[in-house]
Order: sequence, then C-alpha cells, then structure tokens
Amino acid sequence: MKKHQNGLKKYIVAEKYADMLVEDYLKSVMKVSSRTRQRLFRSKNVFVNGSPVHTKRKLKGNDMVAIRLFSDETYGVKPQIGPVEVLYEDEAVIVLNKPANMLVHPTGQTDSFTLANYLAGYFQAKGQIVTIRPIHRLDRDTSGCVLFAKKPEYQTKLEAQLKANTIHRIYKALVVGVGIEKEFPDGCIDRNIGRVPGQPNRRRVDDRGKRAVTHFKISEVIGPNTLLELWLETGRTHQIRVHMNYAGYPVLGDKMYGTPSRLINRQALHASEIHFLHPLTGAKVEVRAPLPQDMGNCISKLKSFFI
Repeated sequence: MKKHQNGLKKYIVAEKYADMLVEDYLKSVMKVSSRTRQRLFRSKNVFVNGSPVHTKRKLKGNDMVAIRLFSDETYGVKPQIGPVEVLYEDEAVIVLNKPANMLVHPTGQTDSFTLANYLAGYFQAKGQIVTIRPIHRLDRDTSGCVLFAKKPEYQTKLEAQLKANTIHRIYKALVVGVGIEKEFPDGCIDRNIGRVPGQPNRRRVDDRGKRAVTHFKISEVIGPNTLLELWLETGRTHQIRVHMNYAGYPVLGDKMYGTPSRLINRQALHASEIHFLHPLTGAKVEVRAPLPQDMGNCISKLKSFFI
C-alpha cells in the first residue's frame, strides 16, 4: 500500500516482503531507479518508521518505508525555443509529435536543435524545471509520437513497460512494391538484426544479431506502392527500415536502405500511435499523431498517377 504526504512517497510493507533489504524493496516494489536509490541513500532520504536507514536494513511486515521526492534541478539539455506540438500532457507524461529531420535528443557532436532542447524550452517558458526523459527514440527522418516522463519514478515504470513490450507503437509506412502479404502471409517478419561491420550507423538482418519482430497489415495499395500499418514487438535501431529492405519492400525515400524519391525527401515512415499504461493511474492511454503533410502529399500524388 502506498500514499503521498509532505513530499514523501510512503509504502506499508506487506508480510510477504518481511526480511527483504530496504534497498531491494526500493528496487523491486517501489520501482526506484538505481541512480535515484544511490542519491536517496547518500542524502539520507530513505526512512523506515520515520528514521533514516542504510541500504542493508531488513524490513518487517507493517513497517512504513518512505523516500523523499526530489524536485528536478536541471533540464538535462540546453533549453531552446523551437517547434513543440503537444499531443498529450498531464502531470506525469508528455507526448510530442516529432517532425522529420530532427533528432529526439542530443547525440555525438549535436547538442542543439533537437526535440529534447525544444521541450526544455517549452517547460522553461512555462516556468517549470523538468528534466527531459525520453522513453524511446525515433530516427531523425521518422516523424510522429515520442513519449517523455516528467519524473524519475514515472520513467522507471514506463521503461519497465517498454522492456515488457506493453508499450505499443504503431507506424504508417509507404513502401515500394506490392504483394508483401504473399511472401509473409502471417503479417510478421521475425529476423534478427545486427550491425554492419565498419558502418556503425547501419544495420542489417543477421542471424547473429538480436531478435527483431515486426508485424504489419496492408492499409492500401497505390499503384506500385503499398501503405502499411506496422507495430513492433522489439525496438531495434532502424528495425522497420531494415526489415522492409530485407523483405524486398524498402520504405519509399529511404536513402540508407532503399533509394531516394522525387515524391518525398525522407523515408515515408511515421509513428502514428502510441499506447501505454499511465504510470500514475494505471489507466490505458492512447495517443495519435496525424499523418504529416509530406506523406499526405506523397500519397495524393501517387493516387493522381495510378488511381
């Protein structure tokens, strides 16, 4: 049982957790991340029955375990003013519609003009300090839903959902070719993905790689192209793009795994929906991002040619 009071998060220890170390209780029951646990114990902000304790304190049934809830002190990235389209927001999470040609967060030599920088600027303009915590990623040229947690405890819960495959991400992709359902009649591509030697940013289907599973269904056939709806069991780098290329139906406009297109200047791939359990209430949340203009224009042009 848990309750919040005076900046503390409190749990009453059930009998089945008697003799558990308080550090293990924070990890397994309260779902506190490793970094936060270290910070809590170091600052003496873990309490049992009102008294601060160390990591190896053993618990008894009906003990009250409490931790101090820290407020964010930094954004974690440089705040910048830029495009922020909010699809959903509440006290625990925010979902943004990422445009194409934008990184989700700083990486390598790039520390500016990312979605994370602009989200920090959004919070700063509202007078809020919220550390930027993306739960998942999208490729630079893939548009659509990106989920962020507003507090570390919510991040921990959402990352656990991601690992357990209970966060559902649905994509729209326009691919080159027709007939994929004949080659994969069960609508599933289950092929391991690994790195390409000497090309750290590129991936390929490789039996020695990590398991990757992509499901799809056909939304529409438009001349020599197919509009697919896809959802992932796993979240490997470039997964949809690699699997579509392997299947012989590369994503239209994919410069890395297919060929450029005059109809669209990036891969025609959009993260159209994300479904997750709310980390505070447990309720199911479904968020949708409208098809971006460039993909809509591309589909309209194809229809004018072939339909």
